[in-house]
Parts: sequence; C-alpha cells; structure tokens
Amino acid sequence: LVVSGDTDDVVEHAQLHWPEGGGIMLGTANRPGNVFSERPTGSGSSYVVTDEPDAVFERAMKAGAEVVQEMREEDYGSRGFSVNDPEGNIWSFGTYRGEAPDAPSAT
Repeated sequence: LVVSGDTDDVVEHAQLHWPEGGGIMLGTANRPGNVFSERPTGSGSSYVVTDEPDAVFERAMKAGAEVVQEMREEDYGSRGFSVNDPEGNIWSFGTYRGEAPDAPSAT
C-alpha cells in the first residue's frame, strides 16, 4: 500500500504487509522539513527473516530488483540474498532468525 502526498510524484509512506506476518512502514528520504530528509539516500539497510527465501528472491527478480548479493548459503546456517531498492537502500532476506534471547533470570 502506498500513500501519495500532495502530488502524484510524492510518496508520504509505504506500508509493507509481510506474508509471513507483521509489517514495516517506510517513509521517503525526500520530504522537506522532515528530520530524516537530512540523511543521504542509499544509507540504510534492513534484514527481513523469511522461511521462503527462494520464493521472495523470485518475486524480487520479477519486480526488477537490483541484486547486490545473489542467493547463497552462509556458514552460520542461513540462506538468503540482498537487493537495492529505488532509493539505494539495501534489503537482505534470509532464514537466519538471530540469536535466541537470554532466558529471564530468577532473582
């Protein structure tokens, strides 16, 4: 879902609903007066966990994504890839879910 601004060439924000649950809301870096507009474009990167990296890769390729890192198996057990979005941000998708949180201590 994309929310347009005052003119059709302005995107206020985009809401990404992830098929595996959850979602992300993104805003453009090109909004005058916005604290984030002072950051250069192409300076961000995000990692999204997926159980289906091959299907996500196929969708990204069909959408014309620019591949930064081809699909590969990592030595830490993840399978994933990375692409650039139109503003130069890097999006990585993979099966690695991160370190398990420490169990709460009984005090």
